[in-house]
Amino acid sequence: MKPRNVLFFDHTARPRGGEIALLRLISALDRERYHPLVVLGSAGEFQTLLAEAGIEAHYLPLPKGIADVRKEKLGPSALLSAGKAGECWSYARRLAAFMESHDVDLLHTNSLKADLIGAAAACRARVPLIWHVRDRIASDSLPALEASGFRLACRCLPDHIIANSQATLETLGRAARGKATVVYDGLPFPDFAPVPIPPGPPVIGILGRISPWKGQHVFLNAAAQIRKNFPRARFRIIGAPQFGEEFYEQDLRALSQRLGLAGAVEFTGFGKDLKREIEQLTVLVHASTLPEPFSQVVFEAMYYARPIVAPRAGGVPEIVEDNVTGILVPMEDDQAIACAVESLIAAPECARQMGAKGRERLLHYFLAEPAARKIESIYSTLLREGTPR
Repeated sequence: MKPRNVLFFDHTARPRGGEIALLRLISALDRERYHPLVVLGSAGEFQTLLAEAGIEAHYLPLPKGIADVRKEKLGPSALLSAGKAGECWSYARRLAAFMESHDVDLLHTNSLKADLIGAAAACRARVPLIWHVRDRIASDSLPALEASGFRLACRCLPDHIIANSQATLETLGRAARGKATVVYDGLPFPDFAPVPIPPGPPVIGILGRISPWKGQHVFLNAAAQIRKNFPRARFRIIGAPQFGEEFYEQDLRALSQRLGLAGAVEFTGFGKDLKREIEQLTVLVHASTLPEPFSQVVFEAMYYARPIVAPRAGGVPEIVEDNVTGILVPMEDDQAIACAVESLIAAPECARQMGAKGRERLLHYFLAEPAARKIESIYSTLLREGTPR
């Protein structure tokens, strides 16, 4: 039997967490069974990453009116409003034509916008549709009306849903959960030994896009408290703003000055070499002010054997085992973050053990190969692979 053609569709080419997770999934697929193709609705760095991995990728530009719809305003009503419904349907027809010309057997969408457009395209091309839901469909991350509309769409549009965590699955609604599977994102099996936590003054880092909901301001408030007891501590904000959020970075720099952290905080910008960035840290802090559906940052830290301080919310408790691989704290509680970090600084052997146990947990639960096999079993069921093409 020839490999089945699976098309992965994502509206963006910005290499965010969901796109990086997609790249790792595709890289782990069994190419004797499945041939992956990728269609992106915009041009960007993710195209380069796919090309470097030897993955066939195509650019099918979204109309500006659709591309500019932000996630916070996304939903069936937003994309089907006057002026956008025609654009959506026209784009879906182009995507369906692409699938027909490339003999695509199954469509796997990777973002909320791609889910909704892909539903029309899959229907027109008559191929099975999988939605990979990487966002909590809840009123704290989407407008209530849009969240309700998306949950309703989950019931009737996709043939199957993959949720990136149990926390995400629980937001989809009871009817949708009946045809959904939780598959955790995974990292490739490491071909390196972890670098020990470096000696010397502690270095505390937060990694991710600079955005108000990522909580870098909470991190800075915690840093000011940590400095009172550990004046040699240093802090690193690793990441850069996107989507016009440069104002927030300016606010953070001003806040660090007001808190007396001048010289103690480094804004590194976007870090392409995550391995090097994380290996410099004593502790990694995750400080999101909204529940994360799943956190790439958290298991990146586990990959490199670093202890984690993170909120007890969303999908994070499914990754971090409290007081074993890290310390979970209440959301937006800078004092709790400071106390947790200080406890790890004061007990370096405990910090080392937490990092080591985190890496062990990652190797057991969060590798790309087992995740790919689980997803392939879903493909197999939908495609009824006993029937030749």
